[in-house]
Amino acid sequence: MAQTTSMTRVLVVDDHEMFSEALGLLLRQQPDVRLVGSARDATEAFGMLAEEPDVVIMDLDLPGIDGIEATRRVRELVPGAKVVLLTAVQSPEVIAEALAAGACGYVPKTRAVDELMDVVRRAAAGELVMPARDLAAVVEQLRGTRPTSGELALGSLTPRELEILRALAAGESTTQVAVALGISALTVQSHVKSILAKLGVHSKIEAVTLAWRHGFARVDGAA
Repeated sequence: MAQTTSMTRVLVVDDHEMFSEALGLLLRQQPDVRLVGSARDATEAFGMLAEEPDVVIMDLDLPGIDGIEATRRVRELVPGAKVVLLTAVQSPEVIAEALAAGACGYVPKTRAVDELMDVVRRAAAGELVMPARDLAAVVEQLRGTRPTSGELALGSLTPRELEILRALAAGESTTQVAVALGISALTVQSHVKSILAKLGVHSKIEAVTLAWRHGFARVDGAA
């Protein structure tokens, strides 16, 4: 039972049958991953969310409901799910829209299928999945989008919470933040919970995205 609870549940949403089957086969071979479903479109994927996937690999160009709108709905229905978009279009505008919808990053479709295993594990761990070279342009686009209640709530964070949020935006782990500030990792985690509650978000990725979009955190230090 312990092994089952530690496994990362993955849902694949892609209408390209050959790609989806190849990715599904690879996922089934991983000892720490469980494939909970393979959907051909967003509507089919919504019906599989009862499995509460940890990671959703979502094609951007889906028939009917596109990947960005599907991401938004998945995050509403399963707030803890990490959505990674597969896309052949690597424009900052599209990626910024995906992040604003709740995605934790994107992967170019030109990458080999077996490379996606690293992406799945990083997404499950709460990391932002995006080439560092694209980050500045994407954040610039994010700052041009309409403010949300979460963004406005950034002003309610304490100086310590802002300090921790900026450190997370710079790519530092909980342990690194604790060492740098001379506090315990548990204290950092407590601050992070408070940050998420005040911003009305469910993950560090969402909090960091809001900080970037609203200019509360620098981009040049991020990984």
